[in-house]
Amino acid sequence: MSPEQKARAIIDKKLEQSGWQVQDYRKINLGAALGIAVREHPTDTGPADYILYVNRIAVGVIEAKKDESILSVHEPQTTRYANSQLKWRKDSKALAFLFEATGQIIHFTDSRDPAPRAREIFHFFKPETLQTWYNQPNTLRHRLIHDMPELPAEGLRDCQVSAITGLEKSLAENRPRSLIHMATGAGKTFTAINAIYRILKHAEAKRILFLVDTRNLGKQAQQEFHGFKPTGKETFFHENHVVQRLASSTIDNAAEVCICTIQRMYSILSGQEIDDSVEDLSLNEIRQNEKQAKFVQYNPAIPIETFDFIIVDECHRSIYNLWKQVLDYFDAYLIGLTATPDKRTFGFFNENIVAEYSYEDSVLDGVNVGYDVYEIETEITKAGATLKAKEWVDHRDKLTRKKRWEQTEEETDYNHKQLDRSVVNPSQIRQVIKAMKQAVETTLYPNRKEVPKTLIFAKTDSHADDIIKMVREVYGQGNHFCQKVTYSAKNPDAVLNDFRIDHYPRIAVTVDMIATGTDVKPLEILLFMRDVRSKGYYEQMKGRGVRSLSYEELHKVSNSATTDKDRFVLIDAVGVEKTLKTESRQLEKNPTLSLKDLLQGVAMGHRDDDSLQSLANRLIRLNKQLDKKQLKELEAISDKPVNQLAKDLLNATDPDSITQQALANAKGAGILRTEETLTEDERQTAREQLVQTACAPFDQPELREKIETARRDRYQIIDHINTDQVTFSGFSQQAQENAEKLITTFTDFIQQHKDDIEALSFFYQQPYQRRQLTFEMIEVLHEALAKPPLLLTTEKLWSAYSRVQEARQQTPVKGQNQQRQLTDVIALVRFAMGLDQELKPFTDQVDGRFKQWIFRHNAQRATAFTPEQTEWLRLIKDHIAASCCIVRDDFDFSPFVNKGGLHKMFNLFGKELDTIMNELNQELVA
Repeated sequence: MSPEQKARAIIDKKLEQSGWQVQDYRKINLGAALGIAVREHPTDTGPADYILYVNRIAVGVIEAKKDESILSVHEPQTTRYANSQLKWRKDSKALAFLFEATGQIIHFTDSRDPAPRAREIFHFFKPETLQTWYNQPNTLRHRLIHDMPELPAEGLRDCQVSAITGLEKSLAENRPRSLIHMATGAGKTFTAINAIYRILKHAEAKRILFLVDTRNLGKQAQQEFHGFKPTGKETFFHENHVVQRLASSTIDNAAEVCICTIQRMYSILSGQEIDDSVEDLSLNEIRQNEKQAKFVQYNPAIPIETFDFIIVDECHRSIYNLWKQVLDYFDAYLIGLTATPDKRTFGFFNENIVAEYSYEDSVLDGVNVGYDVYEIETEITKAGATLKAKEWVDHRDKLTRKKRWEQTEEETDYNHKQLDRSVVNPSQIRQVIKAMKQAVETTLYPNRKEVPKTLIFAKTDSHADDIIKMVREVYGQGNHFCQKVTYSAKNPDAVLNDFRIDHYPRIAVTVDMIATGTDVKPLEILLFMRDVRSKGYYEQMKGRGVRSLSYEELHKVSNSATTDKDRFVLIDAVGVEKTLKTESRQLEKNPTLSLKDLLQGVAMGHRDDDSLQSLANRLIRLNKQLDKKQLKELEAISDKPVNQLAKDLLNATDPDSITQQALANAKGAGILRTEETLTEDERQTAREQLVQTACAPFDQPELREKIETARRDRYQIIDHINTDQVTFSGFSQQAQENAEKLITTFTDFIQQHKDDIEALSFFYQQPYQRRQLTFEMIEVLHEALAKPPLLLTTEKLWSAYSRVQEARQQTPVKGQNQQRQLTDVIALVRFAMGLDQELKPFTDQVDGRFKQWIFRHNAQRATAFTPEQTEWLRLIKDHIAASCCIVRDDFDFSPFVNKGGLHKMFNLFGKELDTIMNELNQELVA
């Protein structure tokens, strides 16, 4: 066959796979099927390679070329045929659908599009699709330009409006890939759902794929779709549009939005079933090599036109490398959502950044909160320890957690990398938790009655269990106080929901389940007890704490909170802030993959020879290392001995075994074959059968976990002999610098606005006694400080002064009272101006001045104030502490009115009433 003939043969096969019947023009029968592809069809400008008929109507043309051809060169030829007169059809009009194809590449142009532009597609469209498109008055690209109304901004943040309008502009320009960079917490999913709603309603898209990182994020996305009510509508999104979260290989024909992981979508396209557990681990967590790239073949049940748009949530490096072809398979616009882009992200999306909203921008706008870094360092965390030989210690089974008490065989040195993996030191965990508890109670959140919502990142599932046990012990609390949120935990979704909206649990411990994407707005503390080397993954983990929250919402789960959530604290107990972080790496050609990565990869569909052979070799070594009991435990799960698991993997990649399987298949089908006459397709089918059988046992997460646990030392040594101690507990140097910067910003603001903000001019103008400071003036000052770009709340300023005074070893700042007082800003202003030498709550200042005032008056009067008069004066003092001043009208409200109001005051003080009120207003505030 010539190169052209080979290309034609492949094109014929692809057309047939797509549902077309291929015919020679001399034997044309347009009634034989819905879609007919006629070869060498005559036209008045020469024979076209293929003319496509749908329901007897000519709708398209294919220009076929050999594989080495540059298809764009042949576009004029395709256009000429599309506009030619077809033989036998005098009424023919210009053909709508234009294709150029080799055996490997297909280009497609819809001539009805505005500014028709060729695009590469994975396969041919089905006849039913071209029929639907042909009958539509306008194309999707036309509707994206002309039918999208102006976006109503009601209910949207500015950054969300910018993202949606930027995306729609990009789509109107027919850009195939668009990237939305939005900070965590800025509402990426909400933004995407708004855009999806508009695309479905106005552009009449058929179906949209919402691609997520893990199964947990899929559940969360589904909840957001169900909770979304479009502006001006009385019904929720899912009441008018079918939203399907894919948990099998079946796509509902009625579904307009499909939520799916890329692992699941690959299994659907490849026809390989996967266990749900492979969707639990983020692809960010799995090391991969280039030989494990995912290659897909055409699946008629899921044609390339299944989705018009693909939203890639939390897009990361895996989609640019191993899984790229899963996205390339579909003829769809790609829209990426990410908070942590890198150079590879920008490159993949053709540098088409339609919206950019950084974390720093979100903090300035008040969408997110900033954070402080608090460090805890212990001797053993930093330097490890040595456990001498012959020491009696617990040895704990990693999987069952069963302990046995016995002597160590040899001296064991362990460092921070081995800590909580091969060796567990309870003292180290205890000291970190105790240091955190003390820091929260005395420094970080000293006025809280309950522990702020805290998330702890653990290294492993067993490490999480150890942390939970220690947290409950150190805090003296029960099971409800601290719970585990990992995929292996019992009912983790329910625990996570309680963590979000209920008082308990106060502390959650996770390994991976809520490391990325998952929304827990009330979080105020993140404790890192595991290191992270990936810069992007670390930023996503930090993102769990950034979400802002109103006082009302925060108060629902943290009853003693007195303000909006205005920051979170990152407690670094492992030096995670200091370790070198890498950008997303390119795939390594020959990486040494861990057994865990190999097992997870095979379960996810890595079926290349290298992966299978590497896993087989690891299992062969493991078979020699394990004792009989361990081998039997593995066999009980897999129904095969470990050495047989390895043999099956090797056989699946062995050419001789593949040949024998192919011959057996042919014999079973009644076909006479020899090794020489076997086709490549028959060999490939035989390999897939052997691979499927060999890999099936590894779909079981129990087997993977058991193998991984058995591979390492099965038992952990519990080192209770080496006690640990904290060597440093305090804010990081960066936090110190941020606090000083905050104070400088505050003092500069006071100086700049001393003449135009009344509450400030009050302290600059003399004498104080001639002026009156009102609560309204304080509110104006507070609002000016709290709004962007300053975002200076009294709590934030108080914390900054406390940190700086402590670092400088100056007069310590007295903690704020439990009850939130807007008037504390007066104390901050006076301290910043140098009027007070000590920063203490305004209430405390008023109490001190009141005592001096009443002592002075009692000394000057013939008779001291009576107990009843003193009680009323204290009520006035408390009112001034909360509101800056008191006037006669205030006596009409609680607590005065309950005790007799203004009438009672006249009875007690008579003509002295106004004099006393004026004196208290002047003395207690100034």
